[in-house]
Amino acid sequence: MRSLFIVTLAVMIVLATNVFFVSIKKVHLRSGTDLSAYADSANIVTETTKALRGNIYDRNGTIIAQDVHTYNVICILDSSRPAVEGEVAYVQDKEETARQLASILGADYDTILGYLNQDVYQTELGTAGRNISQEQKEAIEATGLPGIEFTESIERVYPLGTFASNLIGFAQSDETGSTVGKMGLELYLDDYLSGTDGYHIYQTDKDGHVLPGMKEETQSAVNGYNVYLTLDQEIQEALEESFTITNETFDAVRVWGAVMEVDTGKILAWGQSPSFDPNVLDIEDYNNYGSQLTYEAGSVMKAFTWAAAINEGVYNGTDLVYSGPFYYSWDENNDPYRVEYANGQQPITNASNKNWGWIDYDHGFMYSSNVVAATVQTSLISPETHLEYLKAFGFFEPVNTDGIPEESGVLNFTWPSEKLALSYGQGSSVNMLQMLQAYSAIMGEGNMVRPYYVESIVDSYDSSNVIYQAQTEITGSPITAETAAQVRNLMYRTVNESDGTAKYYQIPECEIIGKTGTTQVSINNTYQSGYTIASFMCGMPADDPQVIIYYCFEAPYDRNAHYKTDAVKNLLRKTAMRLGFTSGSTSTADTTTEDQTTSDYETITTSEMPELVNHSVSYAESKLADLNVNVIVLGSGDTVIDQYPSGSASVTTGQRVFLLTDTASFTMPDLTGWTRKDVTGLWQVTQFGFKLSGQGKVVSQSVPAGTTVTRGTEIEVVFE
Repeated sequence: MRSLFIVTLAVMIVLATNVFFVSIKKVHLRSGTDLSAYADSANIVTETTKALRGNIYDRNGTIIAQDVHTYNVICILDSSRPAVEGEVAYVQDKEETARQLASILGADYDTILGYLNQDVYQTELGTAGRNISQEQKEAIEATGLPGIEFTESIERVYPLGTFASNLIGFAQSDETGSTVGKMGLELYLDDYLSGTDGYHIYQTDKDGHVLPGMKEETQSAVNGYNVYLTLDQEIQEALEESFTITNETFDAVRVWGAVMEVDTGKILAWGQSPSFDPNVLDIEDYNNYGSQLTYEAGSVMKAFTWAAAINEGVYNGTDLVYSGPFYYSWDENNDPYRVEYANGQQPITNASNKNWGWIDYDHGFMYSSNVVAATVQTSLISPETHLEYLKAFGFFEPVNTDGIPEESGVLNFTWPSEKLALSYGQGSSVNMLQMLQAYSAIMGEGNMVRPYYVESIVDSYDSSNVIYQAQTEITGSPITAETAAQVRNLMYRTVNESDGTAKYYQIPECEIIGKTGTTQVSINNTYQSGYTIASFMCGMPADDPQVIIYYCFEAPYDRNAHYKTDAVKNLLRKTAMRLGFTSGSTSTADTTTEDQTTSDYETITTSEMPELVNHSVSYAESKLADLNVNVIVLGSGDTVIDQYPSGSASVTTGQRVFLLTDTASFTMPDLTGWTRKDVTGLWQVTQFGFKLSGQGKVVSQSVPAGTTVTRGTEIEVVFE
């Protein structure tokens, strides 16, 4: 027994000694391991401070994408949770809590109650309880219901809705609560837009109290860089308005288009229909039509056939050519040539089998003759020379623009029929990005520029610290300046002479040049019966094109597609006014035929917005009186502290102009009938919280007109 006692005592001494060293010296006696790191971390708390993702702006500083602070609801359900200052700290009355939460969150009562009836310590409330606004949070707090807590979250919002959404893409929160780019620009520039999270690490005692001398370390979050695009809000919205008109007019399957500066390659507008709203992610098609949709472009490609012949010095526009059926044979290289009589091959014909007899080469372009295009390719040059020029113009190769995903198209150039089809834009496929790059040579001085839409990347804390600045890049010089001028002259005649195929695209603001295109829709090497792609390539103003406008739509065949031009003219006119290609008030009668509905042009004046900040309201109103705009004063102050549009921006007849006089509150206007542009103007100048849904014009608003709105209020606006 004594021996057992001595052994037991020895063991107890060893254990006690080990406990002493572990607790006091923080050293494991047997192994000598330093346990201080383990002991110190026992009550270490780490809190993460989420960085804000950088904003995305258009060329004028309008916000396209931004992060906003929101909140997530957490409900404590366990009745064993200790009271806080004598007050119950868990959800006690589940039915009443569900009723009030459902009302504030706009959620289903039974769904909320289902969450509250779970046998868990705490619960969230699904999507209804995530990313709620400050206003909703305050409303829940005002109920005094116990057991409801909040965690802060960040939501990526897109104030302009569908604005170039297949180009901008979207970002979403991941499982850590960080916002991550998933598509488009948001994905391409994710490393720049994403910030670096901060943290607060501190040590507490066993009761959670921070005591003097305990560990504490703080690192501030660093927000992401801001990105400025070349896109122009007004032109982009005009493009998307035109999509709506096209859909209504032609029941289109898809529509796509773009506006680009000729000399710089800056893309001012880029879009497609159907598109999606990144706030709700109603995505039907993830493809970017402008770069991933390859198609047979049709007669807009004829400009390059004529350009090749002109540049080779073999073109005389007054020489005559027979425009009837083009019968052909071929040599040992499969190069086709015209023969006089049918020989069993399907001949090349013009649209609707038109035959104008003997016409000159210039009119072959103006009439968009397939036969004359084939003659230019085979008689004036050769199919191989034609192909060399197309490759020099950048077709069948990626353009490599700012991370835009691309499909480069397919070249079919083996058989005689394929070579002939290439002369009038069929048989091989291209994309819109390639078309913009190629036409920049024709619209300019023979030099091609690469299209781009990312203008700069800027430090969000110091705007003078520019991380990236875009530069115009010349990608080739396929033709001379003289050739480009001659092709532009043909395009001018195509629009502005009475027998040109593009005469119904004329607008009153300025003269334009253009080329129409109509082609069949190729799917899996066969043509889809009953559907065509109609397109229009335009340069404006005609005497010195500053912008390229390209517009396409796929729809059931309509022989009057190039007569029903209201959609495209909407875009042309608003672009001309936005860029100052009109000298002021204009009004003209529209040329009509039995195939075209008469369209009355409204008188519109474009003016420069004066700088009104720091001036009195009365002075501002007097300065705006002659501009015939709709002035809306926000706040009860006497001095203008901000304005929309900004000084020196263009403003048009009837446009809403906002003068802000108070940052704390304003009287809510009646938004009925307002466009997204109007509402985002109000949003931008006030910096209040808006939540927009739908497209079209405003049909409802959560804050009634005439209500005094204070900062922190979320204003929901619905468009239809």
